[in-house]
This record gives sequence, structure tokens and C-alpha cells, in this order.
Amino acid sequence: MALRTILKKDTDEESLRKKSRPVTVFDKRLHTMIDDMIDTLKDSGGVGLAAPQVGTLRRIVVIEKEDGTILELVNPEIIATAGEQEGLEGCLSLPGVWGVVKRPMTVTVKAMDRNGNVYTDTESELIGRCFVHECEHLDGILFVDRASKILTEEELQQMEEEGEPEPGSEEEEA
Repeated sequence: MALRTILKKDTDEESLRKKSRPVTVFDKRLHTMIDDMIDTLKDSGGVGLAAPQVGTLRRIVVIEKEDGTILELVNPEIIATAGEQEGLEGCLSLPGVWGVVKRPMTVTVKAMDRNGNVYTDTESELIGRCFVHECEHLDGILFVDRASKILTEEELQQMEEEGEPEPGSEEEEA
């Protein structure tokens, strides 16, 4: 297992904007990729990571839940959403950039595990938000494309002073 380099919008925008291809082979190479993504995610302090963010145009996402459980989603597809939430969102590929984004409150995703077994998972709040955020990465969409507002450093400081979650905290960065 190894740490992968996370691509950044300012230098790798073209790569981050490409659409990922489905995974069709479930082998040791895929397992290594997923393991590397998990290591990279844990090292980064983020909540979610999509394969395009580490330079691989395949439909693979890893997400770390609040309890430390890792979700591995291969060829994920959002099949249902409910409710609405609006909040701060950041991205490992856009360090220091935060925006206000409206997302569904609850999201059901259909995916495969690393062995090709199909499953569904329904999550709410932060992890539901992360499902959408990371699945959009697979289509070359960044959260800034969805943000109603990009925040300045002064606005972030004001939010912190008013008791909003601190940007960059594990609860906020996808």
C-alpha cells in the first residue's frame, strides 16, 4: 500500500474535469488501488476521495464514516435522494477553498465492493453529502460548480466566531 498524490485544481484541472470509466475487472490491481486510496484518504484528513483525484479515471470512491468505517464504492450510482441540506463544503483537490452547497439530506447509492458484489447503502447528513460530492468527481464535476457562494477567509473566520463548524474539520471536508 502506498500514498497517492492528490491532484489539485490549480495544476491538474484538465485531469479533474474528465469523466471516469467503469471498473470491469475486479482483481488484485483494483484491490491495491482501493487500499492506496484508503491510505491516502486517512493521511489527508478528509472524508472522501474519488479515483480521479489521484489520477485514475475509474469509477472508484472511498469514504470514511464518523465511526472510522471505510466505505468502498466501485461504479457507484445514486439511486435515490430525499430532503435537503445546505452547508459548507471543501475538497482535497481544492485546498483552502470553501463554499456553500445545497445537497440532498439522505442519499441511497448502489455500488459494487472490491470483489464485484452489488450492494446499496443509504446515508444522511455528512456521508450523504459525501456520496454526491464524490460521485460528481467521477463525472468531472467539482463542488465549486455547485456552490451558491465561495467564502472568503474573512467570512470563514466570522463563521468560526459564530460557532459554525470549523472548515477543514473532518466533519466538513469531503
